[in-house]
Amino acid sequence: MLTPERYQIILSLLKEKQVAKIHEFIEATSSSESTIRRDLIHLEKSGHLKRVHGGAALLQGKRLEPSVVEKATRNLSEKQRIAQEAASLIEAGDSIYLDAGTTTLQMVTYVNQPGITVVTNGLNVIDALMDKGVDTYLLGGKVKNTTRALIGRATLESLQTYRFDKCFMGVNGIHPEYGYTTPDPEEALIKMTAISISREAFVVADQTKFGEISFSKIADVSQATIITSGLDSEQQRSFAKQTSIKVV
Repeated sequence: MLTPERYQIILSLLKEKQVAKIHEFIEATSSSESTIRRDLIHLEKSGHLKRVHGGAALLQGKRLEPSVVEKATRNLSEKQRIAQEAASLIEAGDSIYLDAGTTTLQMVTYVNQPGITVVTNGLNVIDALMDKGVDTYLLGGKVKNTTRALIGRATLESLQTYRFDKCFMGVNGIHPEYGYTTPDPEEALIKMTAISISREAFVVADQTKFGEISFSKIADVSQATIITSGLDSEQQRSFAKQTSIKVV
């Protein structure tokens, strides 16, 4: 069987099942395990799928985005571990940019450092910050209903008046070639700007975001330290070649 034919069979199987095991690809193509593994590596690098333990999964990126309510309970224990590690990096007196997101919301639980100032575009994190008594600035702009994030020109102009010691960002996709991505170009611009005006940038994301590619690029992988959970050793080595990565 020619290589393009195998690729087509692999992708057709994933469109049908969303996730498939190595042995399913072997049976469908009558190929060896080593051949299928090489095919999956190639198709992942070209942005057609992502490898998972024991097989591969269809990319979930594009422009579809679950609401903040839908995301709140997904992988909650992993998000809490990531959030606790991220919050531990904040130092007394830091100025912080906290992105809108469910993992950044979890961070607020673990923030106890004195004298910090937080700027955010996330309506979902405001109440938690107020309950903690954190000195907080909310950016202006248009409210995006699905993510409860403030976006648009007014948000960008307001953000550009600040400089931060650290920023903590959520993303929809992390890919070694295509970088950090998110479905909304306006939201991507806010995230990109926050990274550019921070001394240190951190991306907080669980393992489901790895290998995914969304519509709008935020930054290259090298532009932020990754804090995550559940990565296998191969994935960790791959991303560690490009940036600092902490697996909790």
